[in-house]
Amino acid sequence: MVSFTLEPDRDRLAAHIAEFGRRIKLSGTPQELESFRYLEREMTSYGYRTELLTHDAYISLPGHARVEANGDALRCITHSMSAPTSGGGISAPLVYVGEGDEAAFAKADVKGKIVLVDGIATEEVTALASAHGAAGQLHVSPNEHLYDMCVSPVWGSPSQYTRAMLPTTVVCTIARDDGANLRAQCLVGEDVRVSLSAEVDTGWRKTPILAAELPTEEEAGDDAPFVLFSGHHDTWHYGVMDNGGANATMLEAARLLAERRSMWKRGLRLCFWSGHSHGRYSGSAWYADEYWDELDQRCVAHVNVDSTGGEGASLLTNSAVIDELKSVAAEAVEAVSGQRHAGRRHGRAADQSFWGIGIPSMFGSLSHQPPGPVKMLTALGWWWHTPHDTAEHIDLDNLQRDTTIVLRVLWRLLTSSVLPLDYAAVAASMREELRGLQERLGERMDVTSLLARLDALEAAAQAVNRMASHAEGDAARGINRALMRASRMLVPLNYTSGNRFAHDSALPHPAWPSLDGLRELAKLPQGSPDLPFYAVAARQSRNLVAYALREAHAALAAVAEAD
Repeated sequence: MVSFTLEPDRDRLAAHIAEFGRRIKLSGTPQELESFRYLEREMTSYGYRTELLTHDAYISLPGHARVEANGDALRCITHSMSAPTSGGGISAPLVYVGEGDEAAFAKADVKGKIVLVDGIATEEVTALASAHGAAGQLHVSPNEHLYDMCVSPVWGSPSQYTRAMLPTTVVCTIARDDGANLRAQCLVGEDVRVSLSAEVDTGWRKTPILAAELPTEEEAGDDAPFVLFSGHHDTWHYGVMDNGGANATMLEAARLLAERRSMWKRGLRLCFWSGHSHGRYSGSAWYADEYWDELDQRCVAHVNVDSTGGEGASLLTNSAVIDELKSVAAEAVEAVSGQRHAGRRHGRAADQSFWGIGIPSMFGSLSHQPPGPVKMLTALGWWWHTPHDTAEHIDLDNLQRDTTIVLRVLWRLLTSSVLPLDYAAVAASMREELRGLQERLGERMDVTSLLARLDALEAAAQAVNRMASHAEGDAARGINRALMRASRMLVPLNYTSGNRFAHDSALPHPAWPSLDGLRELAKLPQGSPDLPFYAVAARQSRNLVAYALREAHAALAAVAEAD
């Protein structure tokens, strides 16, 4: 690895933060576009070729809300993608469902009623409430603050196939103390009647994406590989941490890296998204679809960054990273902070719209708050997604630290002769999953052939890892092409249901969702009359995995044998 000497400029970071604190940047609004123009000017001044794209996105901006319980008006907000109301809103009995998991909805009669839910509004609860016929949701914040959320389970803008998944409930949030009173009334069996009213501006509107690219000095062709570095620019309120801190990190990293472009082995492309907060990642999803072929052929890795530099964000051990990039994240975090990075698995968040293409990814949020006494959906600070996300909650020392970690990661991805993608680690992760499945499946279905292919893949990946330390020139380029081919096969197995050309829902997914057909078969008791039905999908799942393992192994084995 080339020695690392990049040092973020504190004054430049502070100037960016001041700029991002000037405007509320709702998706598709003039204020957001004006802020995008600032990004465009900065990136152009660093020498990047910029393009400000505009596309149609399904955006939802929450407006005025009103909640009345037994005649008393409560402080409240509504949410992006909530169903709006007309006239006097809706009125219905209140039913308490705890944290709103599937078991709670199954036990309660919620049809036509309003559910009282502990916790911040989420797409998972909204999907359950809609499926069970609830008329509305009333969420109880974990504290006195009201957290803006997007509650759609559809990833990106809906198609004619996914629009039926959009929420059918009216969704509002109230503060902890008001919710505690309603919960107590429900628990003792009192008849609580609640009225909800929500104004939500939802529909198609034009939204921007800024793409800024700088190739290497040697390779500037249309087929030259590049690293994708991204973050959203739209915000809830002023959003100075989320996502102004990350945008400052992106700008400063872009500037410093451009000054050392002569050492790059591959190019760098930055994308600033709209539609993250108000369109469920509509910007990155559109970009993945529109530029699918180019990304498939050229993009080697994706680094996403979100909410850097938060006040009190002292934990750097738990940011998300795909298996094959864990060592890259761990090296950077430990070198800068001294903390050991655990390598948390990605959730369904953070503009990770590129797994279907097969692009390895890392990060999203990077630094987090220490665990507190109150359960929260996020570890990004109590001001996150509230009007309090202003410059006072940025710690410039933390912003410098986080930016240095991101710089170190990008430097390695840009300058390593061989891409630092460890597919032996991926094989080990999948083997653990398959062995557990093999035990649960018993005689229902044989997966030993998958384990054999996994062993072969791991052996080839280990051979490639040994070659990586000394390969240069054409040999390194050949290994990189093989690693990219393997990633196109293995990343979709690890993070999607298997369709490389569509986006799975925004609902939580298990590890290796491509194995779900086998998992469902394993859940059935031996002798169940439904076994033949489930075996159909299980065989298809097995074939999907077998094909991907075969192709990934072939790509890696070809270069390993040529050494």
